[in-house]
Amino acid sequence: MSGLFRRIHRVTIQYVESSRLPTQWGEFDVHGFEDPDSNKEHLVLTMGEVGNGEPVLARVHSECLTGDALFSMRCDCGNQLQAALKAISEEGRGALFYLRQEGRGIGLLNKIRAYALQDAGADTVEANVQLGFDADQRDYGAAAQILRQLGIRELRLLTNNPRKVAALSSFGLKVSERVALRVGENPHNQHYLRTKTKKLGHLPE
Repeated sequence: MSGLFRRIHRVTIQYVESSRLPTQWGEFDVHGFEDPDSNKEHLVLTMGEVGNGEPVLARVHSECLTGDALFSMRCDCGNQLQAALKAISEEGRGALFYLRQEGRGIGLLNKIRAYALQDAGADTVEANVQLGFDADQRDYGAAAQILRQLGIRELRLLTNNPRKVAALSSFGLKVSERVALRVGENPHNQHYLRTKTKKLGHLPE
């Protein structure tokens, strides 16, 4: 079973605390959650009332330290993160889930190892496989449990990845709309984006 669908019945997510989080896109509420199975900490940023039963504009975003915080141009992750926050702010209501699963689930240092293999000619999928991992080891079970705790049952999901839609749907969540999030293409990530489309099924729009 792929990482996308792993641990459907085992995840037990614990809510920790919430606070205000002012950002350049407006003021969000930030909610902290803990996963005792993996000892990982996850965050959710919400704006407006998200638990009223109406479909919620949402981004389920996996951590990318190099793209989100260090402004790497090897991927489009940081651009997607910022575009999602901007879209939620413009709508005045929505949620951004920040899951701690770096490098499509292989971890930060293994991602640097994968980058070295890419520098030597491998694509992003081949590099993960050469390191002994699946092409995509992310797990959306934590997101599904957090969504339920927030009272969110139906999503308008900001993603280019149909497998993410399928993974969340497998937990009984309704994805009523896929909202394209194609931003951040540049000369350094064009091959990476083409590989995601060709080998991982991401949609170009």
